[in-house]
Amino acid sequence: MEPRRDDRDAACSYNSLVMKTISFSAALWLTVMAVALPSVAQHNNREDIPTSKLDFLVLKDDNGKPVRNAAVIMHPVDEKGQQESGGMELKTDLNGKSSYDGIPYGMLRVQVLAHGYQTYGEDFQINQPNMAFTIKLKRPQKQYSVYDNHTSDGSGQTNQTPPPAKPPN
Repeated sequence: MEPRRDDRDAACSYNSLVMKTISFSAALWLTVMAVALPSVAQHNNREDIPTSKLDFLVLKDDNGKPVRNAAVIMHPVDEKGQQESGGMELKTDLNGKSSYDGIPYGMLRVQVLAHGYQTYGEDFQINQPNMAFTIKLKRPQKQYSVYDNHTSDGSGQTNQTPPPAKPPN
C-alpha cells in the first residue's frame, strides 16, 4: 500500500525543518567560533605582556578622610596619547580603597569621579608589578558670575554691599 499524499507532505515538511535546524545550528556554531577564536588568540598574545596590580586610595583633600563609592575609571592610552577603546571602572570601598590585578604595562589614563568633588584625571606609566596611587579629591571651587559685584583688589571675594549713596547737591 502506497503512503497517502498528506503523509508524504508531512514527512517532506519534517525533513525540511530538520535540515533548517541543522543549518541554523551549524551557522550559529561557526559564528561563535569566528568570534571566540580571535579573542583566544588575542588573549594568548597578551600573556607575553607583563601586568601590574594597582592599588588606589581616594581621600578628601581638605581633611584626608576616605571617599567611599568613588568611581575609578581606567583607560589604556596609545603611543600618541590617544585614549584607546575599552577600559574599566572600579568603585572604592568604605575606606576609599580599590584595586585591580592584571593591568598591562604601558600608559594608563585614570579618572576619579565622586559626588560633590572635582573630577580627577591623570595619565600614569604602568611599569612595575605592584603600584599604589593616593588620589586627593578637591571640593568644587566657587563659581564666578559676571552678574556679581567683584572687587578690584584681586581677592576674588564678592562685594555684596551697595555703593554709598551720593549726598544731595
